[in-house]
Amino acid sequence: MPATVNTLMIQGRLGRRFSPCHTASLILIATLTALTGASAKADIYKYVDPQGGLHLADRPLGPGYVLTLRSPGGGARRAASAGFARNRNRYGPIVDRVAQHHRLDSALVHAVVQVESAYDPTAESRKGAVGLMQLMPETARRYGVRDRRDPERNLHGGVRYLRDLILRFNDVVLALAAYNAGEGAVIRYGKRIPPFPETQQYVRKVMNTWRTLRERNKTRGG
Repeated sequence: MPATVNTLMIQGRLGRRFSPCHTASLILIATLTALTGASAKADIYKYVDPQGGLHLADRPLGPGYVLTLRSPGGGARRAASAGFARNRNRYGPIVDRVAQHHRLDSALVHAVVQVESAYDPTAESRKGAVGLMQLMPETARRYGVRDRRDPERNLHGGVRYLRDLILRFNDVVLALAAYNAGEGAVIRYGKRIPPFPETQQYVRKVMNTWRTLRERNKTRGG
């Protein structure tokens, strides 16, 4: 006969609390269904405390938590994270070298690469941007990049473009906005960030990533 559940608490980011019920198995099934419907990318861990209380969380919060439901999204995130780390380790030194060659802060270039492609040289956008710096065909032609899929050539073209934008607008924020939306858009809106949600979010992401990387470099003494 199933044990009576006195308290059911969803802990962690999910942050939901449910009323007592009589059957643990029914509660578990119903709760897992609700959780996976609301957060399809969350793994579910179960813990029964000494008082018979059933705790569910999206990650193990201590000893005794057992993985009850593995989300396909969780595995995908772990695989993506491993791929990101592998690519960053592989192409990071090239990013540093190209940034130094064109006299740009390497942390800024890393931030752009991370936001643009997550260090994936095969990345391609729906608009046709390709590679680590997501070069568009016209930008590649402008900077003489014949093979946009070649990581180092892609970096050289993208970093030269970013450097020229910084020199033109004398402002990193506007340069990033132009990198995303085009120089014409920045000029058309009075040399301000265009009111495009994608561009505004892009600038915030790159600036926040740049700030984080600079702080990390300071901590490491780099």
